[in-house]
Amino acid sequence: MRSANWPRWLLVWLAMGSLVLAVLLVLVRGGLASAGQTSEAPVSAQAPAGMSDDECLRCHSDPNASLSLPSGETISLYSDPAVFRRSVHGDKLNCADCHVRNQTVPHPSLNVVTARDFHRAEYELCKRCHFENYTRTLDSMHFDVVAAGNPFAPVCTDCHTAHSVTRLTESRVQIAKTCSQCHSTIYNDYVESVHGSALQSEGNPDVPVCTTCHGVHNIQSATTATFRLASVDMCAQCHANKELMDKYGISSNVLKTYLNDFHGKTVGFYQKQSSQVWAETPVCFDCHGVHNITRVDDPNSPVIKENLLPTCRQCHADAGANFPSAWLSHYEPSLQKAPIVFFVKEYYRFLIPLMIVGLIMHISLDLWRLARNR
Repeated sequence: MRSANWPRWLLVWLAMGSLVLAVLLVLVRGGLASAGQTSEAPVSAQAPAGMSDDECLRCHSDPNASLSLPSGETISLYSDPAVFRRSVHGDKLNCADCHVRNQTVPHPSLNVVTARDFHRAEYELCKRCHFENYTRTLDSMHFDVVAAGNPFAPVCTDCHTAHSVTRLTESRVQIAKTCSQCHSTIYNDYVESVHGSALQSEGNPDVPVCTTCHGVHNIQSATTATFRLASVDMCAQCHANKELMDKYGISSNVLKTYLNDFHGKTVGFYQKQSSQVWAETPVCFDCHGVHNITRVDDPNSPVIKENLLPTCRQCHADAGANFPSAWLSHYEPSLQKAPIVFFVKEYYRFLIPLMIVGLIMHISLDLWRLARNR
């Protein structure tokens, strides 16, 4: 059967008709989509790009401005512009630099239930500029607590605040107070210690604060074998610094003398072998304390002679009254301190080289005799 021969004019008409129909369908669908968006979109006034702080402060300068949450909690929306301008961000950032999504009025609704949900959602803003520090917090003890299901572990704004951020070097006294929000018992011990009292009363810049020992963002658990072994070098950062210790009339030989005694030798062995092995031998804070460290001449110090036996008995339960005498108390042997040990040490210092020289002479003479006899 032969196929029909369509007239040329009919083919042209069909092609143009199909084209017109396709264009009409596109226009109709576009119109329906626009109509649907117009009917469903919330009514809001779009703020200009780079919304100025003055526009934000029209509402947020009101001390009574607040936000009610489904949990029944209320969050203050007040921001003191003077406080923000004094902060580390004050001369660098504007409101809209951090609160990017809040450039529509009214602001987009927040999908949060409690005040804690709000703070945890907002702190993510910090990582836009401080991504390196943000990633360090993910390896910290604090984030481990969050991962375990506790939402109250600190985030950026809990420690640094949101609008009154200061440099760590300008807030050393405040650092311990910040940590005390969660660690109040430890804070009470610290402010009574030789370190904390010097910081609180004198503003001493040389004494350690919480972040000096524990770190700032990548805080590790102090109960691990790694932290225990590293604590010796951590204390030595200050106490082996001769220039710093001379300011306070403290010996800077404590690390040297510790590593030369039976406790330090064992710790040095563990440090060389593996930092994952728990060292049973005492480290600095086992004897001196952790946060409640006192002066070595304080009547309550655990390392003065009168209190040393109970300190030793923490490890050596059967230690007798003379047991602490075996320890030189970080002193190097001298005529004034441990003279017997000093003389024995000096005796061997001369004896050993003389024996080596004598042995070499004996071998040399024997070889000379053998050569001469031949």
